[in-house]
Amino acid sequence: MSSFSFSRPLAVALALGLVSASGIAAFAQEATEAPAEAPAEAPAEAPAETAAPAADAAVDGLSMGQAPADGPGSTYVKEGFGAWELRCVRVAEGAEPCQLYQLLKDTEGNSVAEIGMFSLPEGSEAAAGATIIAPLETLLPAGLRLGVDAAEPKIYPFTFCSQMGCVARVGFTAAEVAAFKAGGKATVTIVPAVAPDQAVALDMSLSGFTAGFDAVTAERVAAEAAAPAEGAAQD
Repeated sequence: MSSFSFSRPLAVALALGLVSASGIAAFAQEATEAPAEAPAEAPAEAPAETAAPAADAAVDGLSMGQAPADGPGSTYVKEGFGAWELRCVRVAEGAEPCQLYQLLKDTEGNSVAEIGMFSLPEGSEAAAGATIIAPLETLLPAGLRLGVDAAEPKIYPFTFCSQMGCVARVGFTAAEVAAFKAGGKATVTIVPAVAPDQAVALDMSLSGFTAGFDAVTAERVAAEAAAPAEGAAQD
């Protein structure tokens, strides 16, 4: 359904929030509207210091901010694995947190949801965890369904909603991770609040999942190995 999709830039990395640009866009439109009447006489040349405002200049006293291009907290794609991306967050020091990411689209190619998956230490009840973000227009009581190929899907609750959408934080057993590795595709199903009698099924490709999950696991193991050494150095 083309009307059931995100209208914000998509850039997620682990626990980083996604910020909607709609408020800024509305403010910019209001601030740049032409006046009702043009002044009778305009100066021949604008002063040099006001001709080109800096990127982080304030508008009516409100700073628009400036995002760091590649500083700590910024996200980058470290490697691609089929339909998946290994996305990591730059940090000032220490190991970078990484996740396996995929943007989910409907049959018309509209961006609807996204999933970020990460590996968990051995011995945990869950072998992997994931954060799945759906649009704010999602019917929350219906939950989120996820199943691999023809297997019976599981139902997961939504944890909370914010500007970035409605979030489901889910865990997968080792058997379920193995099913992801062996499967062709998974299906994520959500229900629109405006059409509770309908469901939106989103294909989640499993192409490249095995290599991608092995890579995100290797990143976690390396981070855990580096942690004791960093702690000893500080002592």
